[in-house]
Amino acid sequence: MLNLLSILAGIVALVIVIPSTIPFLGWGNWFALPVVVIGIGLGALSSSNGGRNFCLIVFAIAVIRLMLGGGFI
Repeated sequence: MLNLLSILAGIVALVIVIPSTIPFLGWGNWFALPVVVIGIGLGALSSSNGGRNFCLIVFAIAVIRLMLGGGFI
């Protein structure tokens, strides 16, 4: 059950992260990061690793995009 909640949190965050790759929308990643961190926590509590790994990938995409944009652009 926790794995499913982790995957759902990752999907919600991914829906926020994808449009945030467009220039001047990078600030949307700051809204996605707390959702991804919650998903990583739920995935860590789960017996399966799929949801946690998915959230880690979404987290990496958001953080890399924030680094490329200088934090907010």
